[in-house]
Amino acid sequence: MKKREIGNSGIYVSELGLGCMSFPDDLEEVKSIVDMAIHAGINFFDTADLYAAGKNESLLGEALKGRRDDIILATKVGNRMVPGEDGWRWDASKAYIMEAVKDSLRRLGTDYIDLYQLHGGTMEDDATETIEAFEALKKEGVIRQYGISSIRPNVIERFLSNSSAVSIMMQYSLLDRRPEEWFPMIREAGASVITRGTLAKGLLTDEAPSRVSKMDGFVAYDAEDLKRTVGELHETANDLHALALAFNLKENVVASALIGASSKDQLLDSILAYEKKAEQSEIASIAQLTEVHQYEQHRL
Repeated sequence: MKKREIGNSGIYVSELGLGCMSFPDDLEEVKSIVDMAIHAGINFFDTADLYAAGKNESLLGEALKGRRDDIILATKVGNRMVPGEDGWRWDASKAYIMEAVKDSLRRLGTDYIDLYQLHGGTMEDDATETIEAFEALKKEGVIRQYGISSIRPNVIERFLSNSSAVSIMMQYSLLDRRPEEWFPMIREAGASVITRGTLAKGLLTDEAPSRVSKMDGFVAYDAEDLKRTVGELHETANDLHALALAFNLKENVVASALIGASSKDQLLDSILAYEKKAEQSEIASIAQLTEVHQYEQHRL
């Protein structure tokens, strides 16, 4: 599997990364998924302290034992869980980040994180304080690089302009092309995009017929437009799954396209789709069937 550099970080990740949020709650199953990913050449694993209240990090850490030097490990911070309270509260303070990273390190069974990401962000945050935390952790060697996971252009621009962040994680796919407007800004800052939602909740796979019928819409598509567009995509493409992955990876600003997997079968489907590749003419043709929407809020 080909690798790409995240920004100018010196960190090279596989073009497909494994998003771990949908892991099953079973260590042996998780190990089998991780084993398959590594065997296929995937070296990039992304989780977050929020997923399953930290258990996702623990499962991934156990599954990666003995192979830490062979992989690139990413996690996220900012969604603070308070004992005795339901849900979480947003906390991008330096004090919290400096403490939360210790818990992530313990759960992941490692003494460093390759890519530490702010898991959200608002314009009300003290960005200077947040960035100070990441820079301090980087100086200490606790993290190698840092970035942000956000779909808010104003938050992203402020973070990039005032830091040495190397990555922006954004929801991006054939059915959610809102980030395209901001790719030049990210590229000019020397950072890369990591895409999540690459397969649009399964709408860009063979599972689409069963999924689209249960959805009221997706991003800026209402239910009727979504059903029509997904239908046209599947009728036109020989292998929409393969084209969906190739569509994201045609952008040189994209370092890795994350795929989720709750089973080995799901992962295998994406690996086989990636290996099929696609012609640029096919990608351009399929892209003409989808809309290029823009973010309506949180603009610069």
